[in-house]
Amino acid sequence: MSAWRSLTTRRGRRHLALTAGGVTAAAAAGGLATTPSDGWYLALEKPPWQPPPVTFGLVWTPLYADIAAVSAAVLTTLEQEGRSDEARAFRRALVANLVLNAGWSVMFWQSRRLWLSTAWCGVLTASSLDLVRRSGRVDPGLRSTLAPYPAWCAFATALNASIAQRNPR
Repeated sequence: MSAWRSLTTRRGRRHLALTAGGVTAAAAAGGLATTPSDGWYLALEKPPWQPPPVTFGLVWTPLYADIAAVSAAVLTTLEQEGRSDEARAFRRALVANLVLNAGWSVMFWQSRRLWLSTAWCGVLTASSLDLVRRSGRVDPGLRSTLAPYPAWCAFATALNASIAQRNPR
């Protein structure tokens, strides 16, 4: 059975519900910490290549759906194939990634630590690449589907670094 078809099984639907719940919790936590209309953020000098604000929601929404769907397919396939150790390792990597994801918002928007949030975002990028690598071991199609996630995180790291460099206080 293909990894995507595994989502049509009872176990697959359960995994999808769990990964969607985890991703939604991370997105909600990050969203609560995000304050783009805050005077502090508005006063920051930003690079001319920063996308318009609407872009972030348009990008993150499908990325979060992608993370949930790919993760559910990976977990279901690994369990169906009896690769329970790999499934546990993937689950831990996913949880760590979602904590990093939500934590970046706290670090940037609430703590206002620009260089530290840049480093945090770099670690998130590495974690996202690790999820892509693990997904690809299960099905190369899953690797391709999840690849935009670390690409966006790498862009976010560069953007964060540019903002930090332009605002050295």
